[in-house]
Amino acid sequence: MNKLFVLGLTGPTGSGKGEVARVLREKGFFIVDADQLVRQVQRPGQPCLQELVREFSPAILCPDGSLNRKELARIAFADPEKTKRLNAIVHPAVTALTRQMLEQAARDGYSWAVIDAPLLFESRIDTLCDTTAAVLASPQRRLSRIQTRDGITREQAEIRMNAQPAEEYYRNRADIVLRNDGTIQDLCEQAASLAEKLMRWSFEDTTNPSGG
Repeated sequence: MNKLFVLGLTGPTGSGKGEVARVLREKGFFIVDADQLVRQVQRPGQPCLQELVREFSPAILCPDGSLNRKELARIAFADPEKTKRLNAIVHPAVTALTRQMLEQAARDGYSWAVIDAPLLFESRIDTLCDTTAAVLASPQRRLSRIQTRDGITREQAEIRMNAQPAEEYYRNRADIVLRNDGTIQDLCEQAASLAEKLMRWSFEDTTNPSGG
């Protein structure tokens, strides 16, 4: 089984993290999308969804038994303690599935992988990574991108932004920081350069018996 070099990729909403993940995918990196995994573990019949119902009541379900995400968000994010309970249920399930996907990627012959996770540090998924990177952008640029991307009002976009940590949180934890205050081309060039560095680092690690 291949030794897999894993990058943890994070950043606040509207930062451009998805664009960096896209470039890395094109460079041959296996991508684990944590947002997709959250949806997967919350499907009907999954233990995670059953536990959420026990914790927050059947009111979070749609008539067909699927999760009503807006209702769950309304309940869980209204109180920090409820948010903690939500994360305590969802994060372990997502982490376990992430670990399984990385193991499969290694068996399939991949050499590099990316865990694209907005809550990389909060969920402790960063412990599965060899290094971490955060994509950051100015609040003004993020606000504009979120409104355009999601078709929401300025007020709605600001609520989403205010629910996330400040830039310092990411800068103090990530090993690498990419700034996205210029053009998309600028960001893509940074992502391509990052891919080259990671490939070189992983090659040096596997060819150096001491790992240094």
